[in-house]
Amino acid sequence: MELKFTPLKNDLLLRAARGETVERPPMWVMRQAGRYLPEYHEAKGGRDFFETCRDPEIASTLTLQPVERYAGLLDAAIIFSDILVIPQAMGMVVEMIDKKGPHFPDPLKTPADEQYAEVLARDVDVGKELGYVYKAITLTRKKLDGRVPLIGFCGSPWTLFCYMVEGGGTKLFAQSKTWVYRYPEETKKLLHKISDICVDHLALQVQAGAQLVQVFDSWAGELGPATFKEFSEPFLAHIAQKLPEKLRSMGLDVVPMIVFPKGAWFALDSMCDIGYDVVGLDWLYDPADAVKVRGDRKVTLQGNADPGCLYGSKEGITKAVQTMVDGFWKGQGKGWIANLGHGITPGVDPDNLKHFFEEIHRLTKN
Repeated sequence: MELKFTPLKNDLLLRAARGETVERPPMWVMRQAGRYLPEYHEAKGGRDFFETCRDPEIASTLTLQPVERYAGLLDAAIIFSDILVIPQAMGMVVEMIDKKGPHFPDPLKTPADEQYAEVLARDVDVGKELGYVYKAITLTRKKLDGRVPLIGFCGSPWTLFCYMVEGGGTKLFAQSKTWVYRYPEETKKLLHKISDICVDHLALQVQAGAQLVQVFDSWAGELGPATFKEFSEPFLAHIAQKLPEKLRSMGLDVVPMIVFPKGAWFALDSMCDIGYDVVGLDWLYDPADAVKVRGDRKVTLQGNADPGCLYGSKEGITKAVQTMVDGFWKGQGKGWIANLGHGITPGVDPDNLKHFFEEIHRLTKN
């Protein structure tokens, strides 16, 4: 059953994602609901991070904060949640350690472990396990009252797999590479399982009210071209193929899909062909070069300013925006969603982000 919400007043992002000619590029930024905003800390209070995610009222409040602060500048809200809710739904314990990040006390060590068999065999009911995410989405859609679209998301199978075997963030990826090179078939079995759960999770987000979804392959760049083709791309393609089928089977409209393979510069050409409407780019791409790689394919590019530019002067931010506008937008009039090349970082001055948005408006005026 499709829920009824206030009609959208600003559908710029959805039109751009579908490849339509638009009056200006839509804009949003990854992690826009988060720690760089003073109001985030006030609303979160003393709650643990995952406790915050599990409270639909607080999650919706945090989602709306940047929309309210940057009213008239932002063209989307993205639900306040986390990619690691999927491993949690799969029965793994994930904690958020202050100043350290996510921590799995009991990561998957080898395919011979009992835990690997349990995770693989577990029948995951995401509707039951992650109901709080869907409640937060529905509540947020109601509160948005049609101002801007709401984005849902998940982590990619490869990125989630890395967390599940590493036990948290890492610089070496020693465990991930051990699995890839020592246990390739067992790795693929787990990646396939995660892929199907991602499809279910995204579908229920759409049913709850998400109007666009993004798949974050944050650690795509840890794979070389050959291993990316084997351990990430097929599973990203699986999501792109299966999600529309799942939505139709649920009586829901198909929504635009974004893939963000951070660091996998070599994969842009193939990413334009695996079924996503939008390909997100990190700041290691030259915008004009990325447009050439895309060619005449009806795929929208998203990105890609270095988040670090927001630590700079107003002039430095303007320069970064100008590079994007010149490469992605001039002479096009379509095919670009303005964003950063990764998530905004906690130490950024919110006024610098405002300047970033204002300059995109100013420099793309017809």
